[in-house]
Amino acid sequence: MKILVVDDDRRIVKTTCDILKIKGYETIAAYTGEEAVEIAKTDLPDCVLMDIKMPGISGVEAMEQMQLITPDLPVVLISAYASNEMTAEAKQAGAYAVLNKPINFQVILSFLSLLRKEESILIVDDDPLFCKTLKDILILRGYRVETENSSQNVLEHMEKSYKLVILLDLKLGKENGLDVLQQIRAKYPSKPVVLVTGYRNEMAESIEKGIMIGAYTSLYKPFETEDLLNLIEEIRFKKLQNLLVTT
Repeated sequence: MKILVVDDDRRIVKTTCDILKIKGYETIAAYTGEEAVEIAKTDLPDCVLMDIKMPGISGVEAMEQMQLITPDLPVVLISAYASNEMTAEAKQAGAYAVLNKPINFQVILSFLSLLRKEESILIVDDDPLFCKTLKDILILRGYRVETENSSQNVLEHMEKSYKLVILLDLKLGKENGLDVLQQIRAKYPSKPVVLVTGYRNEMAESIEKGIMIGAYTSLYKPFETEDLLNLIEEIRFKKLQNLLVTT
């Protein structure tokens, strides 16, 4: 994963690049907004960490020019004195967040890990064919995926690694998916859980109860792949923003 680091303070650029390299990222250094835009034209990064106030064009202006090259480029802006007005303007222009200096590198590294899709998606369904098909689709889109056919092992999966989202079938053989949802909520109150069922009418009451318990939303089989992918990206984007907004 390639990170473009932009700041007119060369010491900050060097320190940031050194830390990212140690963690396995490729880095590109730039010291002005103009230089960053030119780099983005020829050597497109996966993410940009950029100071707002620099000689020449600002970080916000540079970001807007980069967005003409690649609209979905993740940009995190950094400032020693970010006002609420500046932060709102930068987010409206398309920045993921505006962070204060000094940089909290643990937050940045967590953000990049999520951006790199290192958190897995857990599919809980007693239909092995459905699990395999959906897993293959998600893997092709760059996600890490785990599958589980038994409700007994769901919490064990979650204890082993971070999960971006759980896709939970409401009918797991003789087990009720709502019971699994309650177990997840008891231990992981904010983890996104998407309920899945092929019985829209029969499970309408269960879906309603699931939403009240705290399910993120529901999908009905057979669903369009793009609907699922858009939903997962929505969850990932919200988590990325929430991760940065806490700093």
